Amino acid sequence: MRMRHKHRKSSALCCSAGSRWSLSAVVWSLVGCILIIHFYSLVHHQEEGEAQVRLSHFPLTKELEEIEEENFQIQPRGKRSPRAAKRRGGKRPSLIDEFLDDSSQIRLLFFPDHKTAIGPTKAAANESGYFYPGRLWLDTEGNPIQAHGGGIMYDQRTETYYWYGENKEGLTYQAHKKGAARVDIIGVNCYSSKDLWSWYNEGIVLLGEESNVTHDLHKSNVLERPKVIYNDQTDKYVMWMHIDDENYTKASVGVAISDSATGPFEYLYSKRPHGFDSRDMSIFKDDDGKAYLIYSSEDNSELHISLLTNDYLDVTRMMRRILVGQHREAPAIFKHQGTYYMITSGCTGWAPNEALAHAAESIMGPWETMGNPCIGGNKIFRATTFFSQSTFVVPLRGMPDSFIFMADRWNPAELRDSRYVWLPLTVGGAADEPLEYNFGFPLWSRVSIYWHKRWKLPDGWQRA
Repeated sequence: MRMRHKHRKSSALCCSAGSRWSLSAVVWSLVGCILIIHFYSLVHHQEEGEAQVRLSHFPLTKELEEIEEENFQIQPRGKRSPRAAKRRGGKRPSLIDEFLDDSSQIRLLFFPDHKTAIGPTKAAANESGYFYPGRLWLDTEGNPIQAHGGGIMYDQRTETYYWYGENKEGLTYQAHKKGAARVDIIGVNCYSSKDLWSWYNEGIVLLGEESNVTHDLHKSNVLERPKVIYNDQTDKYVMWMHIDDENYTKASVGVAISDSATGPFEYLYSKRPHGFDSRDMSIFKDDDGKAYLIYSSEDNSELHISLLTNDYLDVTRMMRRILVGQHREAPAIFKHQGTYYMITSGCTGWAPNEALAHAAESIMGPWETMGNPCIGGNKIFRATTFFSQSTFVVPLRGMPDSFIFMADRWNPAELRDSRYVWLPLTVGGAADEPLEYNFGFPLWSRVSIYWHKRWKLPDGWQRA
């Protein structure tokens, strides 16, 4: 019996070894095939990417894709800001600490003096039409533009761009000792432009509420990140926004509607979409006319995307959770050659952090993270999204691979003096970082945001 058992054991071992050898050979053969195919796709993709880059490098965009560097002359340790050092518990303050401290001697690097303001009424002949990220930006009447956390809608009928954003002209204060810096609700401003540089103030198109303390728009509450899209079926302009109380516990979206791009908008209601908390948000209108709400939820630990109803006035039951557990906010979605792209920021309050680019074949996901899109400046610039936070991405007519990345450089010490960081964004070339969940590289092109101290759109870009 022992002999039979031993014989069987020996025979089984032989079979098992053979099976393991066969299985191993099959597995390694498959791995080899996959690697060959993957290598071929990478080479093919790289060739396609290089072709796209070569095609995009015609005079219209070449200048926008040049890389500029930034060098900071930081004060010696003894001249660092005492407040910034205190914030770090006596340790040497970082550049971000200096950025956040309104008494820091290097603040002018990020918030240049008002004497350097740009705009139609102030620009010299050699500055007209040039964007200067971080400088004060004036409208056609010579007043600072107040359109923070905003977005842009292009109206095809009037061939006009409309920029909607928060009016933060009020006094910056804290509702309580540990509360975030804030201003009372004034309303949503609207500016119009033909060239994206010279902006005419259309006024406050959604006004805050002074007396009714129960109203969502009462001055003591929070109104952030307004975005407007046009509904072709109803011929209405629809605004969505983040609505909150002073302690950020309401966490809702608000909806308003107007017959005109320049308002006035009628405020309708607020709600928690699908019963979830909603903070930083945006809306996106697709090529087929369908529109979507994108919002940070579950204490900013994930993003939700929902299809809107046909009239754009509510969410449907269709909702997907994306970037779960990644703690991203400030979503800015755009579309290029059938692929959906999104720029997001981390959740660090008013402190700037690293942007990430994401892509998906369907807007409802799955979404893949492709890495930091920021190019140029320096290491700290790239790690802080050029000391700003994403809010919107503007497609450029006549330049199919090119966009403008819109961001806010928040000034928590005086929110009215927060600045705008607009930079050229292009889509083209092979992505240089692997996908998040496997060893492969995406088949879609990388997103690049280029740092420029001074830049302008090429002449004739709208007719290209």
